[in-house]
Amino acid sequence: MLVDGPSEWPALRFLLLAVAMCFFRSALSIDEAHLLLKEKMMRLGGPLVLTTKEEQANERLMTLKIAEMKEAMKTLIFPPSMHFFQAKHLIERSQVFNILRMMPKGAALHLHDTGIVTMDWLVRNVTYRPHCHICFTSKGIMQFRFAHPTPRTSEKCSKWILLEDYRKRVQNVTEFDDSLLRNFTLVTQHPEVIYTNQNVVWSRFQTIFFTISGLIRYAPVFRDYVFRSMQEFYEDNVLYVEIRARLLPVYELSGEHHDEEWSVKTYQEVAQKFVETHPEFIGIKIIYSDDRRDCARPPRRELAGWAHVLLRGSLVPDASLSLSVLQVGHEDTGHSLHYYKEALMIPARDGVKLPFFFHAGETDWQGTSIDKNILDALMLNTTRIGHGFALSKHPAARAYSWEKDIPIEVCPISNQVLKLVSDLRNHPVAALMAIGHPMVISSDDPAMFGAKGLSYDFYEAFMGIGGMKADLRTLKQLAMNSIRYSTLLETEKNTFMEIWKKRWDKFIVDVATK
Repeated sequence: MLVDGPSEWPALRFLLLAVAMCFFRSALSIDEAHLLLKEKMMRLGGPLVLTTKEEQANERLMTLKIAEMKEAMKTLIFPPSMHFFQAKHLIERSQVFNILRMMPKGAALHLHDTGIVTMDWLVRNVTYRPHCHICFTSKGIMQFRFAHPTPRTSEKCSKWILLEDYRKRVQNVTEFDDSLLRNFTLVTQHPEVIYTNQNVVWSRFQTIFFTISGLIRYAPVFRDYVFRSMQEFYEDNVLYVEIRARLLPVYELSGEHHDEEWSVKTYQEVAQKFVETHPEFIGIKIIYSDDRRDCARPPRRELAGWAHVLLRGSLVPDASLSLSVLQVGHEDTGHSLHYYKEALMIPARDGVKLPFFFHAGETDWQGTSIDKNILDALMLNTTRIGHGFALSKHPAARAYSWEKDIPIEVCPISNQVLKLVSDLRNHPVAALMAIGHPMVISSDDPAMFGAKGLSYDFYEAFMGIGGMKADLRTLKQLAMNSIRYSTLLETEKNTFMEIWKKRWDKFIVDVATK
């Protein structure tokens, strides 16, 4: 090429620039591939090496997932971006959801005792049992009570009516039962209109617990309820559950009340009965809980005494209970964990090691004492962090929890329904999932949200929180995490893992070949 004159210089510069850009793009491509591979390995489940069959199953699963997400990008109708009440019927039509229902999910580790059995069963079965009475408080809130003869009146309930007689008076029994169902859940066609803020939805949430308590705490129903809870999760391919229970008094038809010891033994007896007919089911464990609203002052010595009874095994020789205080209630309006710090340290000072399972960070407010519950929970040696919604706002706490291998219990639908986040693609745990932070997926109070078992929450986590990159590795890691981070003994975990692995391998074959 001749470059003798100035007229040739622009052409030369262009040629050199083109060559430089070519090299730059090549280098950029290499760096991009390296970064993408690094991100893939960092993701939850990223380091897992899949078998040939798992790769085939993953390819089929991801083909369906990507197709659903691409269609959603065209129509802008994407279930995780919608309120669950409006998205549920769409989720149930999803082929991905049907696969997740088949998937052995391991364990559900974050459940509350009175919100885990479908409310349709309470309405269609329990309220039709003999001697069930209903009353309406002065505020129009329903209450139920089993009694013979009629229960005594009180300031809250001035008139009890036998529900069998009440149904005879209504014109349309089906419509009445449907109204009961609406009163037993948060479900509504227009959640944004009905639940204008967190205080409103939490008030309604707590009213439901008040309403159904008299049904569930009736001894014959209590036994059936515990059995039914295991059955519903077993049908959803969950083989073990840990239940937060307040262990409130359970009553008989005569009015006699049973204490906590009776409730614990009943949990054990019913679980043993269920395992007899479902030998692969691992069982249940109870995490004793309390209500923030009921604790106007630190429980101090009462807490210590109760903790000692539990851990010394006078109630449960197989150590099937753990202690988890301040679990139930709206975190923003309750006391902080720091408020109870002195009381919570009493057992340790007395030489009793308690496994704590604190709700912490279930809030949108940053920098408040409630927000700092994340830090307090870690300083109090929590075993797991319930919700941990605010954890990503605390980098030091996040690093510490990762270092100590303390997982967060993620409950996507609960977080959305209780108005912490509207679009689950924006859930803060998405960033934690992308870096492989320890976590499990659970469903909190599925019955209150019109859900059942664990599959709906897995769908929201897999499709919404995990985004396009979450694949079979993510699902497998989440299932294994639920076993790893359970309160089971190591020998029990090993047995559980073997049972789960057999089910997992069958699931993989079904997805890969059918």
